[in-house]
Amino acid sequence: MSASGKVLRVILTVVSLCLLGYGLVLALWVSPPDADQGNMIRAFYYHFPNWIGAGVFLPLNLLASVTYLYLRSKDDLLAMKADSLALATAEMGVLYCTLGMVTGSLWGRVAWGIWWAWDARLTTTLMLWLIYVSYLMIRRTTASSGRGVICAVLAIFGFVDIPIVYMSTRWWRTQHPAPVFGGEEGSGVAPTMQSAVWFNVLAWVAWGALIVSFRYATEYRRQKQEHERALRSISSTEGMAYGD
Repeated sequence: MSASGKVLRVILTVVSLCLLGYGLVLALWVSPPDADQGNMIRAFYYHFPNWIGAGVFLPLNLLASVTYLYLRSKDDLLAMKADSLALATAEMGVLYCTLGMVTGSLWGRVAWGIWWAWDARLTTTLMLWLIYVSYLMIRRTTASSGRGVICAVLAIFGFVDIPIVYMSTRWWRTQHPAPVFGGEEGSGVAPTMQSAVWFNVLAWVAWGALIVSFRYATEYRRQKQEHERALRSISSTEGMAYGD
């Protein structure tokens, strides 16, 4: 990486940490307690941004996966870039899904008196998480040349569950309330919560983008080195055959 690239990474890291720090201050100290839920409402400032993060990076995983399928027989380097981005965004999407389920479980224990309910929203969310965990397991355990194709197809299959998760509270009776944002008239959060909510959304998405950039660069470098070793091996084999 060039010196200017390293400086940019440092700046982005500092900015992301500052955003997260200020978001923490807004969530825990500036924003007032909820009239009904008290201080437990503060879980929302992390639960909601986590799912927004998943809603950002999992669609990017789909886009990168489709791009990889299109480019894999046309341009090796561009295909590796797309595949590297697919892996990085899948990892971040799984992390956000995990954090979203954990914060939701903690919140649900106080609000509903239970850690988990097998309602439509939670069940479809667990299915989504399991699909993308399977994606990552295949990436780690499969060494075949078709690994990228298998994962890309699985990413397309997994993405189908995302709109089902979102619409589950509209289609079925669930433990979850109606959508807070984009729901019926009167939905949304109180004005006193707006800054804490949206600042934490910005902070967590910025942090996710930073981590994805690191993972993308690492994975692309690994795939490129592996590709170059394979080419050298082929060239050496052909040279030996020609010498014979």
